[in-house]
Amino acid sequence: MVKTVMRSRSRPPTLEHVAQVAGVSRATVSRVVNGVHSVDPELRRVVERAIADIGYVPNRAARSLVTRRADTIALVVSEPEPPAGDRPFASAVLTDPFFGRVLAGMLPHLREQGAHPLLVHVDSAASRDALRDRLRQHDIGGVALVSIHPDDPLPALLAEAAVPTVAWARPARPGSVSYVDVAHDRGARLAADHLVARGCRRVATIAGPAWTPAGADRLAGFRAAMAANGQPEVPSVEGAFTLETGERAMETLLAEHPEVDGVFAANDLMAQGALLVLREHGRRVPEDVAVIGFDDSSAALACRPPLTTVRQPVEDMAGEMVRLLLAHIEDPRRAATSVVFEPSLVPRRSA
Repeated sequence: MVKTVMRSRSRPPTLEHVAQVAGVSRATVSRVVNGVHSVDPELRRVVERAIADIGYVPNRAARSLVTRRADTIALVVSEPEPPAGDRPFASAVLTDPFFGRVLAGMLPHLREQGAHPLLVHVDSAASRDALRDRLRQHDIGGVALVSIHPDDPLPALLAEAAVPTVAWARPARPGSVSYVDVAHDRGARLAADHLVARGCRRVATIAGPAWTPAGADRLAGFRAAMAANGQPEVPSVEGAFTLETGERAMETLLAEHPEVDGVFAANDLMAQGALLVLREHGRRVPEDVAVIGFDDSSAALACRPPLTTVRQPVEDMAGEMVRLLLAHIEDPRRAATSVVFEPSLVPRRSA
C-alpha cells in the first residue's frame, strides 16, 4: 500500500519523498528512475504509482546525482594495519591474478545494472570510520567485501548499520552478512583423489594460512581424502598464498621429505613457486613429482609445465555476489544468506 506523506508545497518532491510514499529504499527508487531492469515488477509498480501521486519529475541533473550516489557500490579490501617492514596485505591481494578474476567477473554485472564500482581500501579504525560516514551520507548504496581478515570488525559494523553487504568467501565469523563461496574441502578432495589415481604414494601439501577459512578447509579436506585413500600422514608446510611462500614451503618439504612424489598447493601462486624450486633441484614434473594447485587463475597457464588445478567458477560467483548485493539494496530487510559453488578439476601437464 502506498503511504501518505506531508511535505511543503514550496519544495518540489525528491527521491526521498518518493521512497517514503512508496515504503521502499531510496536506492530502489533510484533504480526505477534510472531504468534498471532487475527491479522486482511489483516494487516498480509501487514506485511508479508514488511518482505519479506526488508529481516527482526526474531531470538530467537529478538522475546524474542519483547514479553517482545510490548506485555506487563500494568494493572493499580490508586488512589489519601491517607490522613495520611487512608487506601490506592489500599489496598481495591486488597483485594476485585471482583477485583480477573476481573484479573482471563483477564489473560486467555492475555495469549491466547501472551500478558504479568504487574501490575502497580499509586498513585502520580511521578508514573504517570514513567508510561508515560515507554510508550514512548515502554516497554508497551497498558494500561488496572483496577481502577481509579474520578479526575484522567491518562485517559486524555493516550489519549493525543495516548496510546492504555481501562478502566474497565465508567470513571467519559468519552469520552477519551474506556471502558467496566455493566448497573448498571438496575441491581439495578432488586434488587428493587425482594424485592417488596417478600412483603418488608420498604426498605432501603446501597449505594456505590456517587463519583463513579457505586455508583451513582446503587442508582439512585434503587430509581427510588422503586418509580415506590409506595415507593418513600428510606432511604440510603453511604458506601465505604467494609465490614466494610457495617457494619456501617447497624447499622445506624437499629438505625434510626428499621422497615426496606428489604436492597439493592450496593456490596456484604457491604451486607456481613449488614448480620453480622443483626445477632448480632437478625434479621432473610430473614424472618425479606431480603438482596440483587451486583456483585456476592465470598463474596456472603461466606455469611450466601448465598446472593441473582445482577450478573455482569465479566469474559465476562474482555475478552471484552482485545479484545478491542488489537484492539486499532493493530489500534492506532481506535475511543474510550464502551461496556455495562446486569446484572442478582441470587436468593439465603438471599432474
